[in-house]
Amino acid sequence: MKLRKRLIWIVLFISTLHPLLLEAKHIIGGTISYECLGESSPGFRRYRFTMKVYRDCLGGGAAFDDPAEFAIYRGSSTSSVRQENFKASLSLFTALVPDTPQCIQRIPNVCVEEATYVFERVLSVSSTDSYFVVYQRCCRNETIRNLINPGDIGATFMIELTPAAQQACNNSPTFVDFPPIVICNNVPLQFDHSAIDKDGDLLVYSFCPPLVGGGNILQAPGVFTCDGAVPTPPCGPPFENAPFVIPTYLPTSPMGGNPKIAINTNNGAITGTPNQLGQYVVAVCVKEFRNGVLLSTSQREFQFNVADCSPSVLAIIDTAVLSKGVYEINSCGSLSVNLFNKSYQRSNITKFIWDFQSNGFSFKDSINWDVVTITFPDTGRYDGRLLLNPGEECGDTAQLRVNIYPPIYADFLYDYDTCVAGPINFRDSSSGIGIIESWNWDFGEPGGTATELNPVYQYQTPGTRPVSLTVVDRNNCRDTKTVPIGWYPAPPYIILQPDSYLGCIPGTITFTNLSTPIDSTYHIVWDFGDGNGVENVISPAHTYNVQGVYDVSVSITSPIGCYIDTVFKRLIRVQPSPIAAFTCEPDTLLTNLNNIVQFIDQSVDANRWNWTFGNLGSTTQQNPLFTFQDTGMIKVRLVVTHPEGCKDSISKILDIRPEIRWFMPNAFTPNNDGKNEGFLGKGFLLGVTNFSMTVWNRWGEQVFETKDPEEAWNGRVRNTGAMSPAGVYVYLVTFNGPRGEPNVFKGYATLVK
Repeated sequence: MKLRKRLIWIVLFISTLHPLLLEAKHIIGGTISYECLGESSPGFRRYRFTMKVYRDCLGGGAAFDDPAEFAIYRGSSTSSVRQENFKASLSLFTALVPDTPQCIQRIPNVCVEEATYVFERVLSVSSTDSYFVVYQRCCRNETIRNLINPGDIGATFMIELTPAAQQACNNSPTFVDFPPIVICNNVPLQFDHSAIDKDGDLLVYSFCPPLVGGGNILQAPGVFTCDGAVPTPPCGPPFENAPFVIPTYLPTSPMGGNPKIAINTNNGAITGTPNQLGQYVVAVCVKEFRNGVLLSTSQREFQFNVADCSPSVLAIIDTAVLSKGVYEINSCGSLSVNLFNKSYQRSNITKFIWDFQSNGFSFKDSINWDVVTITFPDTGRYDGRLLLNPGEECGDTAQLRVNIYPPIYADFLYDYDTCVAGPINFRDSSSGIGIIESWNWDFGEPGGTATELNPVYQYQTPGTRPVSLTVVDRNNCRDTKTVPIGWYPAPPYIILQPDSYLGCIPGTITFTNLSTPIDSTYHIVWDFGDGNGVENVISPAHTYNVQGVYDVSVSITSPIGCYIDTVFKRLIRVQPSPIAAFTCEPDTLLTNLNNIVQFIDQSVDANRWNWTFGNLGSTTQQNPLFTFQDTGMIKVRLVVTHPEGCKDSISKILDIRPEIRWFMPNAFTPNNDGKNEGFLGKGFLLGVTNFSMTVWNRWGEQVFETKDPEEAWNGRVRNTGAMSPAGVYVYLVTFNGPRGEPNVFKGYATLVK
């Protein structure tokens, strides 16, 4: 893979400058790792820490710190105390300058330098606190595309030494190859960003947020603060995540692309095709697990430069895993393997060879470009190559490794009593030469999984479910077996609510069937004991219309014939009910002046009575006489009780109408003798509104007006002017009754002196 290695390790190009990258001049990444050197004294261990920092080496900018300022904090990610700060000298400086391959066009002028710092520290072993080793420096390139105001923020490079890692004297993973400095736009990217772990722990990879450290304050004393260019000492956790230009870019999707630039969680391979020029900050985190326990998280931050360069030949194998520069293809149970060629660019490739000379097997093919099918003689490992333009400057080679593994066959047995609502015992019976290392059971319902060899599983509801077993051997070969299993036992008990009933005719009862397991596929037969029944209803309702004591029987049959029945003796007791009825006298033409009512009970089979008269009163007499003290629509309710305790009720609405009475005189004598001095009507006006009385003389002149039914006319004009002459006058009285009905009174009033 001559051309691929050049793309990965190009750090200084000497062809035409690319205007987007001319101003590169700052820190572009870094990472910290650690080694446990063993116990220095009881309760203390010595650690060797290694930090690598990367910066642009063209365009000026700050040099590497020598010495660099470090700090160690103890505590948690949200609360910690600085234990010490110290300086470490630059241990190694590297700037790689390989040859420029002639078949890559329009390569920009960029450069990366690497500084390495190595130092040792003795730390006491803690079972509760982490140690955080921290270095911070500002600033980043102003031209970074995926961060907000990148020139104003610096970077934090740190490693957490967790309590679990301290207890295990753990060594953190270390990344192998540095990512390519330049990647070409619209050209597929395949880079192995894997790490190695000397302890053999499980590693899980992901893109993660770069961390902020320091700011753009360049003058003392602020330059040495947490917001300054050189935090001295470096500040501790919690650390701020770098602000991404969302939603276009995210920490987990830092570059976009089509297909999107992504990382394989299992092997750290970064793949995808960039489709926009620029500089992008990327951070890769690798989590280290041992026996399911997280020991450490190592982070490397770096910068991808997407340029308008154009490699003319690039060997790429599709549907294969790129690991440490080798395309690896695994075949389980088949000796034939298809290799798919996605090499770039076909027009520049004049010759290609598929070549395997390995493990006693020989194969060559220069005819099949898109896909070649190779049948290997037996299981084993076979190494080969895809050579593009072999022997030419603009050629490339893909290293291939095909692993032919023996087949593995998933299978299982199961055992259970089909009519008993108990668990099912599953037993693995998988076969194959490969040693099985994991079992994944899916019992066909949400949450129904297991990973043990021979699980026992209890269903709660009946049904037929697809039960699957997936087995994986140490070669990562897998197979799945799925079997539909029906679980339709009879419930161990039939349970009903209510468990007893005492009611009155007509008694309507809803029987709630609490038996389990059952569902709508079960055949359920109900006998309510009164000659009636129903089938295939889980929880029916039934009305008893005849008094008596009834047995209720239920039988349940599952879809596979499992059967149970129960008779609930004397479950239902239905008592006779009274019939409520009454009349009243009078029952019409009731008013506030005619408001005494005699109520006459006409109920059947009742020995107790309870009357309520709206909110005006109540009584327990059988035939009460009641006086209504208010008007309106009043609800009268009678509740009667049978000697056995059952009740019935009836209600009627009585209309107690408000009644008014009004009388006008025909003469009055305002002569100051104290008798009949004013002209005024008399009557009962409770609830009246809009009252008006006017008096007119023979010439049609109004001489009196009032809105007050208590105000009389005294004979004077408007009650204050000159005395009116004796004679006949006309009056008009109007008002609205209590329910809004209009009332009009007209007549003559004689003024006598």
